Amino acid sequence: MSDPACPTVTAPAGSLEGRLEDGLKVFRGIPFAAPPVGERRWQPPAPFPDWQGPRPAHEFGAACPQPPRRPGSIYAEDLGQTSEDCLTLNIWAPEKAENAPVFVWLHGGTLTWGAGKESLYHGHRLAAQGLIVVMVNYRLGVLGYLAHPELSGESPDGISGNYGLLDQIEALKWVRRNIAAFGGDPENVTVAGESAGALSVMYLMASPSARGLFARAIAQSAYMISTPALKEPQHGERAAEDIGASLTRTLGASGIAELREWDAQSLVDAAAEAGYLPLGTVDGQTLPRQLVDIFDEGEQAQVPILTGFNSGELKTLRFLAPPVPESPATYEQMIRERYGDLADEFLRLYPATDMSESGYHTVRDALYGWTSQRLARAQTKAGQPSYLYFFDHGYPQADERDMHAFHACELPYMFGTADRTPPLWPKAPDTPEEKALSDAMLGYWSSFARNGAPAADNAPGWPAYGDAHACMTFTGSPEPKEDLFPGMFELHEEMVSRRRQSGQVQWNWNAGTAAPVLD
Repeated sequence: MSDPACPTVTAPAGSLEGRLEDGLKVFRGIPFAAPPVGERRWQPPAPFPDWQGPRPAHEFGAACPQPPRRPGSIYAEDLGQTSEDCLTLNIWAPEKAENAPVFVWLHGGTLTWGAGKESLYHGHRLAAQGLIVVMVNYRLGVLGYLAHPELSGESPDGISGNYGLLDQIEALKWVRRNIAAFGGDPENVTVAGESAGALSVMYLMASPSARGLFARAIAQSAYMISTPALKEPQHGERAAEDIGASLTRTLGASGIAELREWDAQSLVDAAAEAGYLPLGTVDGQTLPRQLVDIFDEGEQAQVPILTGFNSGELKTLRFLAPPVPESPATYEQMIRERYGDLADEFLRLYPATDMSESGYHTVRDALYGWTSQRLARAQTKAGQPSYLYFFDHGYPQADERDMHAFHACELPYMFGTADRTPPLWPKAPDTPEEKALSDAMLGYWSSFARNGAPAADNAPGWPAYGDAHACMTFTGSPEPKEDLFPGMFELHEEMVSRRRQSGQVQWNWNAGTAAPVLD
């Protein structure tokens, strides 16, 4: 006789035994790809073989190998043991789900840290809204994104890198094949992520390999920065293969064969210590071109999007902020030297009256604000419903530490996990106002995943971005607004356009007083 507390699902991949928790069927640690170990390190993911008989899915799988978080990081939590055998996913499903919308979450962490089992990402509250919630692990750091001439030589397509992105695509293929067994609709999948997870969402929108695997996209604090090309320098970025070859030399290894013999944890730690920054690779296939070019030409996935950013993005990422000059006069002089005919508009938006705050806002907008509006404009131009938000909510523990609406601050609200934040995370008060804001965001996010239109009970309607450049602001409560920060998008778009034309300059956090002179 089966145990009602351990529901069993028979999917095409095989039978799984989960747990019944608060009216939800929960399945943890489901393998979607074969372990990328030994000779399979730095190879595209291979589907996990189908199995016979019920497979226990009670415990989270291991997190992918990653270096320690920065000391004092509010994002750090104990993820337990790591392993290269980490390509697993977790599912929360309503007990009686039938043809339900599917919400696939890609965690953040600079493509370096994180896991689908992080406490912030607990899927119970979203699943209670009627969604099937899927949390995905993918390869990180040097194991997930290394490009190298030897690896390209092994590939039948002559390419390398993007292994973590290919893992995400493999997970979406697994969802498409199997999610109906959990009560989900494989034709109604929303792919969502924050920070590096949102960067991954853009990569998926740009990748022909992911086409047709999702119907909607959510990108929270995304950043559409310049990306290394596989074999040649481009836009001030070194060739990805050269980056990989240089790293191999720095690590004192003779080549890929030797690196495959390294212990995974030692390798990711050494690569991080050497300054390796994982990014996607423009390889002509998985990522055909720069993201800006793909979205300009309308070659991205034609899907509705919900996207936005936070007012205090850099308050927990202060190392990205440009140096503060010694005086307002010096600040103005530096901006005029760097921005030329755009300097007056720059100084209007980011004045010298508070140089520190202007520095934070400059990089916030150059990375996250410009990207969010660019995504909303691109999908609107493509005829797709597009929704922009601006999260500007503060609470005492965060505001007292000068962390108002910090990077990822919205996550406990849209997941309903304020009681599950990491140890050093500023704790939000347990008040009716906080609960109401979280309930509204849960409603907006889940309804967008359901039908592409964000709506919430007891909350205002969320207007589409459209010609009015509308957005929803989240302060004490949701409030619609039009034309957020007039002139901001146009300034940064012009800056990126000139850098693209030069072909020699990156566009990322090198803005404000850290910017090169514009042509």
